[in-house]
Amino acid sequence: MEESYTSLPTSHLLGSVPSVIKEEKNATNYEVPEANMQIFPPNNAGRGYQTLGSPPEGFEQQPANGWKGVFNISSYTQYFNVDTDIVLNRLMSSLYPISRDFFSKIDANPDLYGLIWISTTLVFVLASSGNCATYLMQKRSDSTTSWSFDVSYVNVAAGSVYGYAIVVPLAFYFLLQYLGSNASLVRFWCLWGYSLSVFVLASFLLLIPVEILRWIIILLTGSASACFVALNLRSYIEGNDLSLIAIAAFFLQMALAIFIKVWFFP
Repeated sequence: MEESYTSLPTSHLLGSVPSVIKEEKNATNYEVPEANMQIFPPNNAGRGYQTLGSPPEGFEQQPANGWKGVFNISSYTQYFNVDTDIVLNRLMSSLYPISRDFFSKIDANPDLYGLIWISTTLVFVLASSGNCATYLMQKRSDSTTSWSFDVSYVNVAAGSVYGYAIVVPLAFYFLLQYLGSNASLVRFWCLWGYSLSVFVLASFLLLIPVEILRWIIILLTGSASACFVALNLRSYIEGNDLSLIAIAAFFLQMALAIFIKVWFFP
C-alpha cells in the first residue's frame, strides 16, 4: 500500500521539488524597437510629423552671407585663425621683395591679422619716431631746442596708413572685377597689409639725423615694398593683359614711401 502512494507523480503539487527535470528551453532574443520621437504639432507644411533630431527637408545651416555677413562678427573669425609661425613666415616673405609666391602661401588661409596688427604698429611707430626725428634735426641746428610732442602726427599717421591699407586694395579689387579678372578682396588686404611691415623697420633707421641718408633709406624701403606688391600682383593676374595694374600698384607704394619721408621725417 505504501509503495502505491510513493509512485504517484508529485511535480504538479505546490511546493514539490522534482528530483530530475530535463527541459530544453530555446532562448529567444527580443529586440526592443528603437524609439522614434516626433515633434508635435507637425510644422512642416502638412508633410506629416517630423522626427526629433533630424533637420527638416531642405534645411541646412548656412553661414551668414550677403550684406548680413558684413555685420556679423563670426564671419571674420576665420581670417584671424593664424598662429605665430604663420605670421612670422608671411612677414619674412614680405621682406623678400622679388618673391612671387605670397598668394600661394596665403591661398588656403588669408588673414586680416597682419593688416590690422602691422597697420596699427606702423601708426604708433611713425607718430613717435617722427616726433623724435624732428626733435633731433632741430636739436642739431639749434642746441637750445626743447622737446615737444606733436599730437597731430598720430592723426595723420592713422588717417594715411589705415586709409591706404584699406582703400587702395579695395580700389584694385573693384577695378579688376570691372575688367573681368577674378580677384579676392581679403587676399588683397592681406598682401597690402604685410607690405607695410618693411616701413616699421625703416622708421627706426630714419631717426638718423642725416638728410641724404634718410632719402636713401626711404627710397630703398619704398622700392622693396613696391616690388613685393607689384610682382605678386602681377603673378596673381598672370594670363591677363593687365600689366598696367601692377605698374600702378608699384608707383602708389612709392608714393606712400615719399609721403612718409616728407611728412614725418622732414
